[in-house]
Order: sequence, then structure tokens, then C-alpha cells
Amino acid sequence: MWLQQRLKGLPGLLSSSWARRLLLLLALLLVAYWYLGAVRARRGAGRGAEPRGPAALCLQAATGAWRAQVERGDALPLPEEAAGGGGGPGPGLALAGNGFLLLDVAAGRLWVSAAGSGGGPALATEYPALVRLRALGGRGEARAALAALRDGAVRRVRCVQTGTGAGAGDCVTVREEVVAHRSRPHLYLQRIRIANPTERVAAFEASAPASAPSLGGRFASSLEKVEERQFLLSSGRLLLAGSPKVVLMVVAAKKLVSRVQVAPKSHFDETVLSVVYTSEPIEVSRLEETFSKLRESAKKEMLEVMQMGVEDLFQEHQQTWSDLFISGVEMRKITDSHTPSSETVNMTLYYVLSSMPAPLLDPLISGEDREKMEASLNYADHCFSGHATMHAENLWPAKLTSVAQILQLSDLWKLTLQKRGCKGLVAAGVHGLMQGMVLSFGGLQFTENHLQFQADPDVLHNSYSLRGIHYNKDLINLAVLLDAEGKPFLHVSVKFQDKPVRLYACEAGCMNEPVELTSEARGHTFPVMVTQPITPLLYISTDLIHLQDLRHTLHLKAILAHEEHMAKQYPGLPFLFWFSVASLITLFHLFLFKLIYNEYCGPGAKPLFRSKVTVPDTSL
Repeated sequence: MWLQQRLKGLPGLLSSSWARRLLLLLALLLVAYWYLGAVRARRGAGRGAEPRGPAALCLQAATGAWRAQVERGDALPLPEEAAGGGGGPGPGLALAGNGFLLLDVAAGRLWVSAAGSGGGPALATEYPALVRLRALGGRGEARAALAALRDGAVRRVRCVQTGTGAGAGDCVTVREEVVAHRSRPHLYLQRIRIANPTERVAAFEASAPASAPSLGGRFASSLEKVEERQFLLSSGRLLLAGSPKVVLMVVAAKKLVSRVQVAPKSHFDETVLSVVYTSEPIEVSRLEETFSKLRESAKKEMLEVMQMGVEDLFQEHQQTWSDLFISGVEMRKITDSHTPSSETVNMTLYYVLSSMPAPLLDPLISGEDREKMEASLNYADHCFSGHATMHAENLWPAKLTSVAQILQLSDLWKLTLQKRGCKGLVAAGVHGLMQGMVLSFGGLQFTENHLQFQADPDVLHNSYSLRGIHYNKDLINLAVLLDAEGKPFLHVSVKFQDKPVRLYACEAGCMNEPVELTSEARGHTFPVMVTQPITPLLYISTDLIHLQDLRHTLHLKAILAHEEHMAKQYPGLPFLFWFSVASLITLFHLFLFKLIYNEYCGPGAKPLFRSKVTVPDTSL
């Protein structure tokens, strides 16, 4: 009965205009909720979808170890196009370089620099630099690629389905690793490993570099046999735009069979060594003489590396790259859209370093030049001057799609560092450029007596760390961290490379006694203090007396905690604005209350529910 009475009163309720509006609003909200929920479910299903097919399952298992490397920041996954080996440079850009050679792994293209130019590998060649493997009888493939930052290598994995089964055991795995040797600038290596766990023979057609049809008339190849070893020797020329001169190029490459067959339950391992020599720009009349010298140099180095163990060559290269990445930048927490991500920073460092030579690794460098470069590297006086480059989007681009862009970026970095007091670091090659990029990112500058951290206090809401900063022969790690309340503080640690040297540090203003830095794992923390006028946030020096005297030479008006400085910089909206907003809200609600009162409680108000009770006629 109760429910029946309420249902009888429903038409009366819906006769009210406000009730109909409320019902319509609820209906719209339900439709919107259903639509957004469906979209979110479709997106979630797309992200969490498991790979399908034997080749995809095989690829997932083969690249399982990559996940840990990516999480540590030691590697970066590359787009799927980088693993395909087809097409030109584009979204699938994957590079391996050493400053003299630059390999576009995705396109299989080689870039070189002319001998004695001192610049990066700016000359594109038509030489097909890498071996291509085409599966014969494959039913499907899945591919992936990775840039190993600390190893200076591009790694690719292909899983080829050869059978009709649905399991990963019916797939053949092809692994490739491409490196441009860091300490041997004329050498690059391509390691190929094929694992065949199936019951069938796996066959691949191999296109060796020197036998590729695209060589045409630009390169001439011949088979060389020296001391029971044989390799292919290719010679060609590179034309220079707007110049009658040419650059000659000679490549010695290990010969590979044209067809690779892998027996069931077995493996195939091969490493293709290639040695590249170029000339300086020469007149056409000197072709034969120059070709003869280049061929002799290429053959000599080729015999030398063929006598070495392949693993020794890879370890030699990886150790050199690992030493480079002792320094670096690590992004920990980003709170705005203008700060580059860890992926952007690491990829920029990798690409720029890949296009820079390493004169300190040249065995022919004079002792005087070496000492000068090492001195500049250990104490880069007046570098880096100016504001930090952290938010310079043209120096830390989020996307690079061609080798030409990378070469332009490398030139821009060199120009920027040279104009900001870092000429000595640029002259030191790849080691100096890494140091300059790290210093510039956070706004670190060497002066005659100390190293100062002059970051803008207004942008310390991001958390990051700068590692491997050379101070004499020691390494300093500096991090901007945030506490539980989001307030920034500085963390400093030291790694002594030689005999321990006393290092001291003090925060902005140096009003407190400088703290001696030690090699303790927990490091040292300093509050972020902001002075008026603005001065560096931190000073580090080997001279204690210099830091003690510094407080008397800064002539400061005030020293504020970081939160006090930010409160003054952004005091918020004035009181009159908030008073006006509150008054408008109050008046609106009063007006709304008056309307509702007049509708249902004022004179002539309609009842909320219509009654169907009939009143008897008393006139009878």
C-alpha cells in the first residue's frame, strides 16, 4: 500500500519544472559516466593486451632482461621500425657511433668524417654497412630494438615463426648487436647470433655489405687473402657539394657466406668486422696514390683486429663507454611539462656523444696536448657560465628523427659550450663534452677558487641528480631532492679517485661554517637558502679559508629559506579578489533560496504532491 501511494504521487512530482530538470540532469550524468567508462575500458584493454602469436610470445621471452636495464636508466627501447631494417631514417632511428663513424642501424647506412677534419661524421655514404638476413620460409616475425647506453650499442631481436605450432618453441631467434668501437675509431662490429630450438633447419639469405647490388659503380670490391685470412676490400669516393675535390673511402670487411643454415637444436654465431679509412679532400689527380695508402692502412688494421678475440674487442669498447657514463644526469621527479624526461636526457647524451671523437683515446696524441686536455677536464675554469640549460628545449629535444638533426644538435652543443667558457672541454672531445653538458644542465660553474651551483631557485620543484662532476681528480655527485613536504634540499657526495683531498662546502651566503665532504655513502645535505640579491646556492672548494672569507665579500641584504622566498615571489591573489568572489557566491545562494521559497512557501504556492481526495459537495 505504501509503495502504491508513492507511485500514485509520482505524476504530481514530475509535474514540477525543477523535478523534471533534476531528472534530466541525472540522465545526462549517467550517459556521460557510461561513455567515459567504456572509453577507459577500451584504452586499458589496449595497454594491457598480451602479445598474440608464437613470434610475439618468443619476442617477449627474448627481451625479458631488457626491462630491468630500462628501469635502471642503462638502456632505452627504440621504436619497432628501428628493428625492422627497412626504410630510411625516420621514426625508427637507431644509431651507433664513435665520432669518426656513425651507423644508422635502421637504414643500414654509414656516415663518416674526412681525415683530419676534426669534425663529426657529416658525410653520408652509399655503402651498405650491415649484413641483412632474410628468413626463408618464415610464417611470421616479431621485432624489437634497444639502445644500450652504457655499452654504446644497438641491440635488435627478431623472432621468426617457422612451424605451424602455437608455442614459442616453433620460433627461431635472431639477435644482433652493432657497435662503433669507441677506442678504435676506424672499426665497427656487427655480432649475429641465431638460436634454432625447432626440429627443422632454419635458412637465411645473407646480403653481405660488399656484395650488395646497391654498390653499383661507386665502389669496387675485391677479395684479399693475407696470411691465411681473407676479407673483402671495397674502395669508393665521396663527392663534396660545391667543391671539385673528393674524399676517398676504403672499407675492409670480413667475408660472410650468402646463405646461412642453422641445424635443428643448434646455434649460429658470427661477428662481422669492418674497418673504414677515409682521406682528406683531395684533387682528382691524386686518386691512385691516395687509394694505395688507404688500402694499406685498412688491411693492416683489419689483420690486427682479426687476430684479436671478438670478446676482447667488445669488452674494450664497453669499458670505454662505461667510463664515459660515470658522469650523467638522472631525472627523479618532474612536476612540470617544460623539464625534459629521463628518456630525453639520456637519448640526447647518447646521440651527441656518438657523434663526438675522443682525442684522449688517440695513441698518437702528444704528451703536451694530453696533459692540457686532462687539466681542462679536471678543472674547467669558468665553465659553465650563464643560466642552466635544463629548460632549453632545442638542446634537449624530445624527438629526433634523422642523422642530420643529430649532427646539427651536436654542433649546437659545441657552439653553446664554447660561448659559455667551455672551449677547453670541447677541445677534449667526447669526455669534455659529457662534462660540459652535465655542468650546463644544473647551472654549475667553476671559478678560480671554487665550484658553485647557481641554479634558479624558482625551478627547484623538480628532483634530479648530476653525477660524476670532475673536481681535480675526484668525482662529485650533486642532487636536488624534495622532502616529505615538497621542500627542496641539496645532497652532495664525493668519490675520491686518488689519495683523499679535503673538500669543503657551504650553502648560499656561507654564513654557517663550511662542512668537510667525505666519501661516506650517506653523503651530506644542505638546505636551500636564497639570498638577496641572488647568489649561488652552494659552494665547493679545497680552500677552507676561501669559503670562510667568502661570506664577507658577498654583501647580502637578506638570506631567506626557500619557502619564504617562494612566498614572496608568489604571494597569491589580493584579499579584495577573494572577498568579491565570496560575496558573489553568497548573494547567488540567497537569490536561489528566495526563488525556492516563493515557489513552494510563498503566496499562491503549488503543493508538492497533488491529492486525489474528493471533497464532498455541502450544497446539497
